[in-house]
Amino acid sequence: MNPIDLPPLHRAAVLVLLGALALGGAAGCSPAAESAPRSAQARESPPTGTPTATSTATDVGWVQLMTPMNQQAVKLLTLAAERAAEPRVRDFAVRLRTGQDAELVRLRGLLSRMGLPGTDVHAGHDMPGMVTVRDLEAARAAEGPAFDRLVLVQIRDHLRQSAQVSRSEITSGGRADARELAAALVTARETSLAELERLPGAVRALG
Repeated sequence: MNPIDLPPLHRAAVLVLLGALALGGAAGCSPAAESAPRSAQARESPPTGTPTATSTATDVGWVQLMTPMNQQAVKLLTLAAERAAEPRVRDFAVRLRTGQDAELVRLRGLLSRMGLPGTDVHAGHDMPGMVTVRDLEAARAAEGPAFDRLVLVQIRDHLRQSAQVSRSEITSGGRADARELAAALVTARETSLAELERLPGAVRALG
């Protein structure tokens, strides 16, 4: 079975599993209660002449969550790079946006290799760590230090949650390329979090 042909309830269960792992047990974007078994696998159809890889349900759920998480974060970082009141926050946003864009290239490549569509399966969902439409609207309406505080909080949450979900992929995923990318994402987020917490205004914004 191709990953994109997973039954809807099975896909929802995968997303709940990843969301629960990221929150230490809290629910994700779906009310489904069951979790996807680690042994559930989805066969992909690779190009002729390439080895057949096997994707687990965890791999599918992870890449389909991480891709829109990065896409939404890039939108907020673009605003921050242009409008942050503190120069160090602007510089941080520019560098982090570059890194997240580079990750998106790798995530989209993984989606393609897994035979998954590039559409956002989480559109309209209020996922932990996801920069929402409401968050972006609030950022556009904010100015000065208030804007900086909003950005610091939202990006901190994005970095923390995406790192936690990626740790779940490292321990439970089946694809070597997905686990390798997840490990790279975790390392990048740990570095970015440490830098973010040293930025001017971070102590007040993050508490």
